[in-house]
Amino acid sequence: MTTERLTASPPTQPEADGKKPKARPRKARGTAAGAPRTARAPSPDKTRPQVIPPDPEQPPKPAPPKPDAASAEAPKAPKLDIEMLSKNIARMVEEGGKALAAYLKPREQGRIGADGSAEEIADVVRTLGHVLEYWLADPKRAIELQTSLGKAFLELWVAAVRRMIGEDAMPVVSPEPRDKRFTDPEWSSNQYFDFVKQAYLLTVKWADELVKNTKGLDPLTQQKAEFYVRQIGNAIAPSNFILTNPELLRETLASNADNLVRGMHNLAEDIAAGGGDLRIKQSDPSKFEVGRNLALTPGKVIYQNDLMQLIQYGSSTATVMQRPLLIVPPWINKFYILDLNPEKSFIKWCVDQGLTVFCISWVNPDSHLARKSFADYMREGPLAALDVIEKVTGKTKVNAIGYCVGGTLLSVTLAYMAEQHDHRIASATLFAAQVDFAFSGDLKVFAADEQQIEQVEREMAERGFLEGKKMANAFNLMRSNDLIWPYVINNYLKGKSPFPFDLLYWNSDATRMPAANHSFYLRNCYFENKLTKGEMEVAGVRLDLKNVTVPIYNLATREDHIAPAKSVFVGSSFFGGPVKFVLAGSGHIAGVVNPPQFHKYQFWTGPKPKGENLDGWIAKATEHPGSWWPNWIDWIKGHDAPMVAARVPGGGKLKPIEDAPGSYVKVRD
Repeated sequence: MTTERLTASPPTQPEADGKKPKARPRKARGTAAGAPRTARAPSPDKTRPQVIPPDPEQPPKPAPPKPDAASAEAPKAPKLDIEMLSKNIARMVEEGGKALAAYLKPREQGRIGADGSAEEIADVVRTLGHVLEYWLADPKRAIELQTSLGKAFLELWVAAVRRMIGEDAMPVVSPEPRDKRFTDPEWSSNQYFDFVKQAYLLTVKWADELVKNTKGLDPLTQQKAEFYVRQIGNAIAPSNFILTNPELLRETLASNADNLVRGMHNLAEDIAAGGGDLRIKQSDPSKFEVGRNLALTPGKVIYQNDLMQLIQYGSSTATVMQRPLLIVPPWINKFYILDLNPEKSFIKWCVDQGLTVFCISWVNPDSHLARKSFADYMREGPLAALDVIEKVTGKTKVNAIGYCVGGTLLSVTLAYMAEQHDHRIASATLFAAQVDFAFSGDLKVFAADEQQIEQVEREMAERGFLEGKKMANAFNLMRSNDLIWPYVINNYLKGKSPFPFDLLYWNSDATRMPAANHSFYLRNCYFENKLTKGEMEVAGVRLDLKNVTVPIYNLATREDHIAPAKSVFVGSSFFGGPVKFVLAGSGHIAGVVNPPQFHKYQFWTGPKPKGENLDGWIAKATEHPGSWWPNWIDWIKGHDAPMVAARVPGGGKLKPIEDAPGSYVKVRD
């Protein structure tokens, strides 16, 4: 199969029944041997076929990469088997019926009620309506709106005509270098697909500028409009449709639509697995299991309550640092992102550096825990863990780490402990954690106003918790071109199974959130930003981060879409003690989980963080190659030099309950 043609040419018929094939048309006179033939004027002889000239300016196109090496023969144009195509279409319709049934059945049985999608669509329409209102209210602006798009398409049409007649024509617009959607050669070599691609890119660029140039919008409405336009643009990309994606079209023709049969089967399976809602597989779930090939660092669960299990990991060195290390992971995801496998495990690395590591493993809550509040998570999480650590080690001082929302909780706990004159945390490390939410990125879109929060609260009131898939969908939407649409194409249009990848398996292992806790978090952090204003109250205590005077290692990641680097940077200024701000390369996960032996990415260290000018800080900072982990352990050692004999889980004071990683982490959504 070549990339030059996407429709099958009729095969040459062999001689049969003694009949000779028709004679080929004669060459035009005056044509040199080997020279391309030119089309002749229509001949009076209607039976003589017209000669179609090859394009002398069009270079030969390389064959597309094969998904496997099953065939070593020269690529050929796909040939349709009409009978097989018909059968596959019938099978596809049958599988489509199964997908529809999987979607409708739980709704007919009343297991799925109103999901708030109508309100979400209404918010999209309302938000984009404000944009259109600005442009259409003034006739001059309305003409400008039409002219800008018309001019762009006129340039595209002129370039297409020039290319059609054999002239060189530079692209009017090109995808970003990091855009992986248009990497197939035919997006450029085939004029049809090149035109579709450029038309799409021009339209998306126009829509984006339309929103950004709208005046009079408040910042949150502007942010929501940009987010919604980006999602619509990502959804309508030509790469997401068979007839406008050259790779998909080749595959469909070559397999006689068998890929679509498999894809529809995958779709039915994923809707059934989601209980009536689509749960897109990002990895092959059959290849992973927590405790079998994930979360393998040896340890014991030494304590548990309604909200968490506390794991103490066994020592791998003869001596350990005097102060234990407590890790407070996010409850929105599961802790084993820090213990994926021995090569990537931050927890194992810490153990090997001579740290006594304790880690909280949060429960995956159900309706019985609906009333568990943010204060309960503080009391039954880090504060309870500190009590247990003191009991089993005899130490009243610990170093603590908080990751993402776990870092927000740790910061709240530090402020609370300061008011209570509790000094058991000697130093704190924050991984991609926000305390100020003024620059909190696209997640703020989902808690931008009272109406949105009330809608979430109504949904949570029905079950007592927010379903894990809701937060998972929100996270995926922020990078939909990486976390949604590639898997729609691979799973449902190519009909393939996703590649097994531990990180994406963890990403899909979502957790629920108790209604009371999540409502407090949305209102007090994203909506009202109370913590840095000194207005947040937890357990009856008003909090002030200026009273937090312990040394803090504050890590941000440069490409973070969940806790933007600027947001983390700004938060550094609100603490009352010394803050070391470190900026790591990559994003929210890869920037944090970056083992030194892989020599990936980089990190920056620099002056004391002040104000909102992150770019100014970067300009003065020093760039270091590789992982920030060694820099952090040196910082820890600078605050905890003494060594003591290695410790065993439980310390002889508490009987281990079960082996790590425990049972709480294994409960699926």
